[in-house]
Amino acid sequence: MIELEKTYLIKSLPKDLQGFPAKEIIDIYIPDNSEHPKIRIRKNGSKYEITKKEPVNEGDSSHQEEQTIILTEEEFNFISKLPGKKSQKIRYNYTYENLTAEIDIFQENLSGLILVDFEFKTLTEKDSFKTPDFCLAEVTQEKFLAGGMLCGKSYADIEENLKKFGYSKIE
Repeated sequence: MIELEKTYLIKSLPKDLQGFPAKEIIDIYIPDNSEHPKIRIRKNGSKYEITKKEPVNEGDSSHQEEQTIILTEEEFNFISKLPGKKSQKIRYNYTYENLTAEIDIFQENLSGLILVDFEFKTLTEKDSFKTPDFCLAEVTQEKFLAGGMLCGKSYADIEENLKKFGYSKIE
């Protein structure tokens, strides 16, 4: 499956966000000795999966090939014992225009970081998308904010990189 998306740092949370569905997501990227692991196991609410993502074109994180296998809770629990890099977030599925924005509010060591992903059906839709007012800056191509790079890090680890976008920790 091909995934077309853009990722943004949030400027401010939409005022009506609490009215939208939310779920806890736990990501574990493996292997833990890789700088940017491509394999992720995920607890997504009450669903479990293992996914491998790789850019279709080197250097373009907005256009990725994604392979996913559904897991049982038992399989997830077994695989999650492998050494990996972990992150935890609360994801809101927020409706913006005709799209669903996935607003990820990171927890624990990455608390203060909030990212927004928009997924698109076509390249034309992706390329013509205008940045919403609640978003600060597009960071799709910023390697330090990729899921596999964030896992296992703290907010302090990425704070200097965030400052170049004028981003401040959101409590």
